[in-house]
Amino acid sequence: MIHGSADPAFRGDADRWNPEQLLLASLSQCHMLWYLHLAADAGVTVTAYSDTPTGIMVEHPGGTGEFTSATLRPTVTIAPGNDPERAAALHDRAAEHCFIARSVNFPVHHEAVITTEQ
Repeated sequence: MIHGSADPAFRGDADRWNPEQLLLASLSQCHMLWYLHLAADAGVTVTAYSDTPTGIMVEHPGGTGEFTSATLRPTVTIAPGNDPERAAALHDRAAEHCFIARSVNFPVHHEAVITTEQ
């Protein structure tokens, strides 16, 4: 069980996950899993992967609101001898395959950084 709460802006507990964080985490994890799958298929060796996703939300009078976009910022480290351009291009394919990103009604962007392990 995930002990959740509302966002602190809505009197929630900051020590617990809120639905907005979980949505961004779902988008990030789905993208990462597809990316790692596609990288393995393409022979690209990933040695590290991290992401700091963000989302833009709007709040309307009356308390309703929604996400208007999300941006994934994966930082991927690849093994020496792998092609950074090929590794970067796989993010476009991962975005096309991610079930979560394909299910939301707002754009999900990605700004990947590829580094080669030294």
